[in-house]
Amino acid sequence: MSDTPVIGVLALQGDVREHLIALASADALARPVRRPEELAEVGGLVIPGGESTTMFKLASLFGILEPLRERVRDGMPVYGTCAGMIMLADKILDPRSGQETVGGIDMIVRRNAFGRQNESFEAVVEVAGIEGGPVEGVFIRAPWVESVGAQVEVVAEHDGHIVAVRQGNALATSFHPELTGDHRVHALFVDMVRAVG
Repeated sequence: MSDTPVIGVLALQGDVREHLIALASADALARPVRRPEELAEVGGLVIPGGESTTMFKLASLFGILEPLRERVRDGMPVYGTCAGMIMLADKILDPRSGQETVGGIDMIVRRNAFGRQNESFEAVVEVAGIEGGPVEGVFIRAPWVESVGAQVEVVAEHDGHIVAVRQGNALATSFHPELTGDHRVHALFVDMVRAVG
């Protein structure tokens, strides 16, 4: 793979455009992904924020859920923000009826843990592996991680709760770095994709 990795953003629902912009700013070739054939053309994938139940239903409908699970199992770098974090969890503490995930990170996640939409907030978060000081985290109906398995590295906490984790080629944050104009988290993910290429 060249120095400019091709990275997809799962474009079923959520803030897809902001992720495409953040990835492009971090020197990746970013493209929306909705179908299995588009997934096959990317070296890494971002699963954006949105509504995790809806995302699961649409991923099933578009026939991309199983191919995505397979690629993640095979080690494709993947980064989930907010609902994307829920999608990457092996287990959801309070799933909606019938809700499933892609999996890939040995963690238990609590949906909407920080409260409802009107309780959204911004906070400064120290993220391990990100140089240049803390990042601004935007938390919108954000989940948090209740617990992690032995292979999972906790890379950020806020208010005593785990808000960013990494396991192998999978990265997840409960906040939205794509909404701040600071693209260092995306740059970290682009480097993860490069390392696999």
